[in-house]
Amino acid sequence: MALFFRYLKARRRVILAWGLFVLCFLIAFLLYHLPVGAVLYPAGLCLLLGGLLTGLDFRRVRRDHQRLLELQPLPPNLTEDLPEPDGIGQEDYQALIARLCQRQRETETQLAARFEDMVNYYTAWAHQIKTPIASMRLHLQNEDTPLARQLTGDLGRIEQYVEMALVYLRLDAESTDYVIGAYDLDAIVRGAVRRFAGEFIGRRLRLDYTPLETTVLTDEKWLSFVVEQVLSNALKYTRQGGISIYLEEPKTLCVRDTGMGIAPEDLPRIFEKGYTGGNGRRDKRASGLGLYLCRRICQNLGHTITARSVPDEGTVIRIDLSRRELRLE
Repeated sequence: MALFFRYLKARRRVILAWGLFVLCFLIAFLLYHLPVGAVLYPAGLCLLLGGLLTGLDFRRVRRDHQRLLELQPLPPNLTEDLPEPDGIGQEDYQALIARLCQRQRETETQLAARFEDMVNYYTAWAHQIKTPIASMRLHLQNEDTPLARQLTGDLGRIEQYVEMALVYLRLDAESTDYVIGAYDLDAIVRGAVRRFAGEFIGRRLRLDYTPLETTVLTDEKWLSFVVEQVLSNALKYTRQGGISIYLEEPKTLCVRDTGMGIAPEDLPRIFEKGYTGGNGRRDKRASGLGLYLCRRICQNLGHTITARSVPDEGTVIRIDLSRRELRLE
């Protein structure tokens, strides 16, 4: 009904002109003193024909309206499916739409090319910077001093930040290198733990590791990145005590720390992009990207990641690896 009233409003000039023509006929017949029937019959006939033509025209307008509503969610390159133009005005509008769509496609092509260049540049940069990092690590392995252990830990952080930059770029790429398969969860988690072994020892933090003894459908490389980020955050905000890693049924990986915890007002937003919260504002190194990347990766892998925390008592991060069945490749 709302569409019909919009139609009448759009056709008000035509309807008004049609009414004036009928009125002219009525006045002319009355001036010649014709019988009333001779006046009302042609007026009624004109009214009937006008209503019929209006109904047919409204039917066409409604059909075109429905077609345009169906095209709205579609990509802009489907402009050839627009209804046939009815008049010069519609032809001009469709030509304008086609021109705008062409410009949008050109802009998207340029942006895609720039994004690809940027990804290629930072990928090459990451591989190049890993060479001096590896060289420094080899030199430090020959020394067993507190300073060497501290520098080794700092190098590990640098490698982690480089990997974070690559992951951030690859998340929005058109293609990713996900390889879904059945992997031993213990092997993935132990690999992440070994990366931070020096930090556990140097800071005298306890590690309670309960063997997981389960296989999960995931991508080994991307899930390893998530586990490393979670461990990194746990270590960053844990001054004393330790970190516990265990499995909750059916397949939920849990990482619990005894750190400073997260404020209740910050907890709902810790997975948002760039959000650092109160802890991040105290720690100037926080970027607010680690947990955001973890959530994005888990979504892509069909997993979920959640957090529970009590200030001054600690935080537990849960990664549910059983929410969605994934297809083996």
